[in-house]
Amino acid sequence: MIKVIFLGTGTSQGIPVPGSIHPVCLSNDSKDKRLRSSVMVEWANNKFLIDCGPDFRQQMLKIKCNKLNGILFTHEHADHIRGIDDIRPYSFRQGKIPIYGSKRLIESLKKYYPYIFDINQKYPGSASIEVNTVNKSKSFYLSGKKITPIEVMHQSLSVLGFRIDRFAYLTDVKTISSNEIKKLSNLEVLVINALRLESHPSHLSLDEALSIIKSINPKRTFLTHISNQLGFHKEVSKILPKNVFLAYDGLELNIN
Repeated sequence: MIKVIFLGTGTSQGIPVPGSIHPVCLSNDSKDKRLRSSVMVEWANNKFLIDCGPDFRQQMLKIKCNKLNGILFTHEHADHIRGIDDIRPYSFRQGKIPIYGSKRLIESLKKYYPYIFDINQKYPGSASIEVNTVNKSKSFYLSGKKITPIEVMHQSLSVLGFRIDRFAYLTDVKTISSNEIKKLSNLEVLVINALRLESHPSHLSLDEALSIIKSINPKRTFLTHISNQLGFHKEVSKILPKNVFLAYDGLELNIN
């Protein structure tokens, strides 16, 4: 069994958007308040994070997380990586924190954070990281679990999703090939992005997400990476097909 905790389910600006008077941004419903997207996946006393965005510190405090076994990165956009400096308390206690991502992502992190990755610029207070490069075509193992990378396209940018047992997490999807869809058979839970109702150049709309969900045919699907333009959580939930749900910050799932 694995446990999945949704730490954030919002798009790059989160909800509410600073300064916005959009009705969803003014909502008093806690399910309409969304930090940047990330999940914690737990099994056998292991805690692995998928993406480490700007809200990482707040998210860890909220769930009282006292250990971190590693971080799986989907891609290098700011809302998915900008919390990496805040892993310092974990590396101080545990030693090097393993990270996993594509070669391109690793090179981007080295460019953005030379004081973490460049031995000539590193200083005593910075995080200690163990770098692991992921080949999009090869599965690997973490603490006894097989991790299968799933390549999706974020407009023209290759992004990695991850399958762990019968759970898969896909974010920032615009398209996915039929070969990658084959890797997603027999899922208990799929997590996939649905930005808004209208079409977008690099993210799935709700209808586009529902079309992909139909082709994958998981038992249950939870939508994430949501913008205020999708609408109120309560209202959108009413129009979703059976076994498709809006995720929300703090949602926990146990998956066999």
